[in-house]
Amino acid sequence: MVTSLPPRSTIPVEETWDLSSLYNSSDNFNLALESLEQEAEDLNQKFQGQIVNASTIILVLTDYMAFLEKLVLLSTHANLSASTDQTDDKAQLQSSKFGAAAAKIGSTLSFITSELLTLPKETVEQAIEESAEFNVFLKKLLRKKPYQLHPEAEKSLAAYSSTFNAPYGLYNTTKMVDMNFEDFEVNGQQYPLSYVSFEGDWEAEPDTEIRRAAFDAFSKKLKDYQHTTAKTYDIQLQTEKTTADLRGYDSIFDYLLFNQEVNRSLYDRQIDLITKELAPHMQKYAKLLQKVHGLDRMTFADLKISLDPSYEPEITVEESKQYIDDALAIMGPDYIEMVDRSYSERWIDFAQNKGKSTGAFCSSPYGNHPYILISWTGRMNEVFVLAHELGHAGHFYNANREQNILNARPSLYFIEAPSTMNEMLVANHLLKNSGDLKFKRWVISSIVARTYYHNFVTHLLEAAYQRKVYERIDAGQSVNAGILNTIKRSVLEEFWGDAVDITDGAELTWMRQPHYYLGLYPYTYSAGLTISTQVSKRILNEGQPAVDEWLEVLKAGGTKSPVELAQMAGVDITTEQPLRDTISYIGELVDELVRLTNEIEAE
Repeated sequence: MVTSLPPRSTIPVEETWDLSSLYNSSDNFNLALESLEQEAEDLNQKFQGQIVNASTIILVLTDYMAFLEKLVLLSTHANLSASTDQTDDKAQLQSSKFGAAAAKIGSTLSFITSELLTLPKETVEQAIEESAEFNVFLKKLLRKKPYQLHPEAEKSLAAYSSTFNAPYGLYNTTKMVDMNFEDFEVNGQQYPLSYVSFEGDWEAEPDTEIRRAAFDAFSKKLKDYQHTTAKTYDIQLQTEKTTADLRGYDSIFDYLLFNQEVNRSLYDRQIDLITKELAPHMQKYAKLLQKVHGLDRMTFADLKISLDPSYEPEITVEESKQYIDDALAIMGPDYIEMVDRSYSERWIDFAQNKGKSTGAFCSSPYGNHPYILISWTGRMNEVFVLAHELGHAGHFYNANREQNILNARPSLYFIEAPSTMNEMLVANHLLKNSGDLKFKRWVISSIVARTYYHNFVTHLLEAAYQRKVYERIDAGQSVNAGILNTIKRSVLEEFWGDAVDITDGAELTWMRQPHYYLGLYPYTYSAGLTISTQVSKRILNEGQPAVDEWLEVLKAGGTKSPVELAQMAGVDITTEQPLRDTISYIGELVDELVRLTNEIEAE
């Protein structure tokens, strides 16, 4: 039974993460922040106007790299402290204080990039030849040269960075602090509702009347905040458009895709092919859900239900560790040691509490271990979620050890490949150990409903919606709640056709995702899963050689482009074939679910 969320102060410590390896007190945090602000001034005094040749390039980047390692730890502590309780004034003020200081630091040190890019290209290329440590960073920097502004303009923009980031913070405040959900009632009984309980429990509630009532109550509260949230989002969009224009990009898409190191064709391909070719498979899946559950009609509120709720085992945190250890054992002892440490050393925040960020994420600060946020519901589905986040952790656990801080982070396009890979490994492990028809159906339905639905449907439809929004912004227009609702509804109706009734409230799902404040992020989930689906097949068929190649990909970090990283793993994403193969594989899974259901019902 879902209960009201408790305040953070009442949560048992073992359900929370331990941030003390970052900073063990607010006093130490404040002292470190003050020290770093002074260090930024010292770097400015030491190097501004002095970056004139290859040797001084190497000197300034050596000091800058050491500086960034300290900055990352402060940033991580500020963000993670705030993420577990948006109602904690102390944590929120600390986060705001860091944001202001980081903006000042960024402005103080903006001269580094400006001076590097005003040097003759030959000078930078000489530094690239002389320093293996910085050659990747400098090559990427040279790509930015056409879009670099005057040093004083860069300094001013850096000073405003906390203001430019404000919409994301405002979105979270609206969502996690101001938005309080009343209980909803079904047949005279009251049920508690919150963001976490809706997305973690009520969306998958087997009782149709309760599930749909929860959806209606949840949507009603979202609607109360639609205009504020739309205005917040429009500020984000207009800021991005202004930045793209100022820097001279041809479009807002070119600006947002630049750092991803992929062109528009790879972006459009993910959205266009999946929208067109995956839709029939998912419509068949929706109709299967409707048939099995005996629903009068299939509504948007019914799409997250389990195919067989009786085969949704409850699972404790302790039990999840054994599942994950067994499933990921193929990755080797070093990887499993990381997984085990994440439990024993409290890298994971499992708690459900009021004010906590929704969903799940992994933060992997350079020079420290990863941290994972999740709201544990006890559903078996959480094993896939946790494996996903441990995939991010394993990626940066390897990359951070092998690369310097400037080279560790790969393109956003590739970022979801290691995470979704772990979901595939869990699925493959469970399938290998499933003899019972119902258990096999439950495993396959988990792959479809969790791994592929989440990454290839939920996030992909976000991407299709987001593209339509950016097309408006690129044309010099703005958005409001009515426009966003209309766009979202049209995307949902196009994908689901007559298989799903897009009921009132479905159009408000644009309000639920923070991804829209992170650039062109949503489509990268399907891009990453396309890569990991192909690599997981290789691991199934080839075993250790494919695993070894994948581990080398993880260690490469950001030293290669997404195309090169995929090639290292044996996948050619310059063609449509990997994506078409993945869509075909999803279709085969859905067909298998239909076959198994018919076989089970015939018994």
